[in-house]
Amino acid sequence: MTLGPGVPDARTRRVPVPRVREERSGEGPADDGSGHDGPPRGGVPQDGPARDGATDDGPARAARGRASEETTATATADGRGTVVNAPGSRGPGDTPVRPHPLDHPVRAALTGPHAGFARRRGRVLRYPADVSPWLALPEDATDEDWADAAALAGPGGSLVLMGHRSPPPDSWETTFYADGVQLVGPGTPGTVTARDEETVRLGPADVPEILDLVERTRPGPFLPRTIELGTYLGIRRHGALVAMAGERLRATGWCEISAVCTAPEHRGQGLAARLVLAVCDGIRDRGETPFLHAATDNTNAVRLYESLGFRLRTTTCFLGVRAPG
Repeated sequence: MTLGPGVPDARTRRVPVPRVREERSGEGPADDGSGHDGPPRGGVPQDGPARDGATDDGPARAARGRASEETTATATADGRGTVVNAPGSRGPGDTPVRPHPLDHPVRAALTGPHAGFARRRGRVLRYPADVSPWLALPEDATDEDWADAAALAGPGGSLVLMGHRSPPPDSWETTFYADGVQLVGPGTPGTVTARDEETVRLGPADVPEILDLVERTRPGPFLPRTIELGTYLGIRRHGALVAMAGERLRATGWCEISAVCTAPEHRGQGLAARLVLAVCDGIRDRGETPFLHAATDNTNAVRLYESLGFRLRTTTCFLGVRAPG
């Protein structure tokens, strides 16, 4: 959700979910995008899925499911990320606007490029518990859907939903709620930058160091097998991993940048910007367009992303829940 700071600590209290109507795109915005609830060191971070962001650009905690198979029309964006149609709007001649893959990116990923990771029960989909906490729940979720989600989570299991503003059933615990934004990056070949020679590709052998960096910086959820979701790049200084960014959700034609973080002692050097650009290059080389998520109040990160060519597509929210039991 390049999900940055600003989300309450999910370990210390239950967080009420505002009962508000879903906002529509046009109101102007990770991971990792993101940050979430759960156990430390790679569990769902305690800060909510909107903790992603360029944490090396200052200490301020700020830069700005299964949705049913027949989703309603929602916002679409052009190559620059400019909002073209608000969710629920109609096209020329009052014809419905075709649903966009990023309207429900978790479901789009688990029914598309990441289908091999999908765990399904009824209308509900999730990633394996050691890969990602994301859950795709229908917008019109019924008690049966929530029961299926509980079965997928296991007793006391933690999950994270995107864009789901309704509170869970009383038997579930709400661990955090945060408003967020979705940004899309430029996808044209002309925006590709020169290769950054200091960035290195990270792999399974680097996971212990990645989990340590994630624990110290809290960019969002990174679990033992998250590395399998896509390409992750890092920068090392004197052999130590000090900054990283990578790919998380993938919908057809789109790839999310997430886990953007920098060790506190190396912030202010522009490492996050360099890594985001490097990850963008790899995404565009495949003919895809980068996107990311951030907490609405993570203004420092959002400013950085906008300076790199990202533009607001729509608003969203991040909801952390814990299953009964």
